[in-house]
Amino acid sequence: MGKKNESDVEVVVRGNTAFALDLYEKLRKAEGNLFFSPYSISAALAMTYAGARGNTARQMARTLHFTLEQKRLHPAFASLETRLNAVQEQGNIQLRVANSLWPQIGYPFLEEFISLTEENYGASIIPVDYGDPEAARGKINTWVEKKTEDKIKELIPPRLITSVTTLVLVNAIYFEGDWASRFDRRATEEASFWVTPVEKIQVPMMAQRQKFRYAEYERLQVLELPYVGGDLSMIVLLPREVDGLAELENNLTMENLERWTSALQESEVLVFLPRFKMAWGARILNNELQSMGMTDAFDGSKADFSGMDGTRRLAISVVLHKAFIDVNEEGTEAAAATAVIITRGISSPPPTFRADHPFIFLIRDNNTGSILFIGRVVNPMAGVA
Repeated sequence: MGKKNESDVEVVVRGNTAFALDLYEKLRKAEGNLFFSPYSISAALAMTYAGARGNTARQMARTLHFTLEQKRLHPAFASLETRLNAVQEQGNIQLRVANSLWPQIGYPFLEEFISLTEENYGASIIPVDYGDPEAARGKINTWVEKKTEDKIKELIPPRLITSVTTLVLVNAIYFEGDWASRFDRRATEEASFWVTPVEKIQVPMMAQRQKFRYAEYERLQVLELPYVGGDLSMIVLLPREVDGLAELENNLTMENLERWTSALQESEVLVFLPRFKMAWGARILNNELQSMGMTDAFDGSKADFSGMDGTRRLAISVVLHKAFIDVNEEGTEAAAATAVIITRGISSPPPTFRADHPFIFLIRDNNTGSILFIGRVVNPMAGVA
């Protein structure tokens, strides 16, 4: 349920947050570090959703928590992106969001679909020839590298683009911001980081004592570290127990997140935060999205993207995501990119015609339909009667 008097942008943000937490729930099952941009994924799939119809659109809307009708959803994304791109004007912040469509040269996409993505997502329309898959892949990857300050390289690995690829939709997001209160590098020291209750490693631990917005609970501490200008912050959710992460993840709902963050109050806090950098390699999200209910979009026999080209021959073959983050004493640099690869007519297996029993054959003139010869084969090895 949405809140009363919410603007369309607020409705989109709530939906994107719900999708972010749903996807986190799926991705957290793998071991190790995890980092992705749910906004990038939502934006790329929102552009794709613009061409979805029927049950495909209904499934995508449920999975992505798109509750607005299409004619309101896409302008709301446009307003949200305008606000995000305006953040960098407030201080020493860079926040850039870019979208692009890479259609097959000459493919008859509907003008209204192309116009919608241009008008609401500022998408660059860059036709390419997928008859040369590697050349097309190189162009898309180069665009992504440029838009993410070379932090996201090789978003699309070899062999994922083929000669039957028809369209690739891409979102790229880049962020660089200084802390409003920087950590002094001289205060950074090697310190223990407990990987488990019995295993520890040494890490560069940053430290500072400052007033921050902070809240604490019996099993959780919550800290807000603002970036210059105050428009963007990092929220850190720290379980009290060394092995408390799984419990925290189990309780990571939109309602709890709102409750935890709304209780933040300014307080003097002694903060220790490890310096860290991670790259989340190109990950195919097909299984996660399908398990969340978005199944028809990937099925060539069921997908309905007729809003793209007026036919039902297109389907999603791959949703790819890649992300990078670097947190240090000065601030944070992060980048991510998402690609949705659309192909045509490859998901349904071809029919099998096995002439391994008696059959009739005929030879006809196709211009007139005249049957010139007719016969049957009962034993191909019998020869001439």
